[in-house]
Amino acid sequence: MLPSKPEEKQAITEYMNWQAPDLKVEFLQKVYVENVLSHQHAVWDVHTDVDRWWVITDPTNLYSQEQFPNMDLAVTFHVGLCLRMPRADKPKLSDLGVEPMAACFRHCSEALDALKQAQEVTDFQALGVRCREALLAFTGAAQIVMPWTGDPAAKPKQADFKAWVDHVCATMLSGQTHEHRRHLFKTLLIESWNFSNWLTHAKASTWYDAEAAASTVEHALGLAATVVIRHVRHVPDACPACGSNRLAPERGVHTSVPDVEWERPVCQKCGWAGEPVPILGDPDAYVDEEEDERPAPDAECVMPTVSLRELRKPGGQEK
Repeated sequence: MLPSKPEEKQAITEYMNWQAPDLKVEFLQKVYVENVLSHQHAVWDVHTDVDRWWVITDPTNLYSQEQFPNMDLAVTFHVGLCLRMPRADKPKLSDLGVEPMAACFRHCSEALDALKQAQEVTDFQALGVRCREALLAFTGAAQIVMPWTGDPAAKPKQADFKAWVDHVCATMLSGQTHEHRRHLFKTLLIESWNFSNWLTHAKASTWYDAEAAASTVEHALGLAATVVIRHVRHVPDACPACGSNRLAPERGVHTSVPDVEWERPVCQKCGWAGEPVPILGDPDAYVDEEEDERPAPDAECVMPTVSLRELRKPGGQEK
């Protein structure tokens, strides 16, 4: 049971009297609170002289506990109605082709999960720490797949976030043509870092500050990680054959190295295909890959076109 004010109880009682005038409220209590996209939804367990109801706020609606015996189900249904976009549709991390940057997105996911329950300043500070960890995970992976090539004496320390951001942006977006892109990515990442640092130590932060930190970090890392991955996988800005921007990744395996998955960019307009690059999930694997200098397959990769939904035994029996 969560603490509640008399005015809140009165508002819920009046709402029940309005929605169900033939029922008499005998008992009610606030049992759960969750923040979703700047809206706080409070769940009330309401007992009447006939049955029980869930009343969920912002916007307020009621759900029969006979139809929704599980509170989580009622909350999910309520939020789905509010957003008109089921949360289950959000792609899972395992479904995203973000190797080897998965760690930073895992930290982002944890920060967004923590945001749903954050209510006090200490919660906001802890969320700021998670955002910092996500940003450090990004530079930690990026500095391995895009190692320092300058003077060894000038190499930044591993935790020097701003220096590594400068190096990563200069490497993946080099040249005059990328000046504005380079400035944008550096600004997004560094300002996200500065704001997360502030939130970690702020004594008077609000839930909206925590939301801003989590959302900004997720957005900045999503954009920056995409550019890093395109750089590592040698994806051109446009098709070198026809100039089209309609490039899509294509994955497959080759019989000569069946334990490795490969990816190459393919033009959806003219059919041009780039050189296949091995997909390595762990950033440290890129160091070994450079030492091994594993050659690319010398023939076409096998591109599966049929989803494997079931295993069949000889004779047509399903396993």
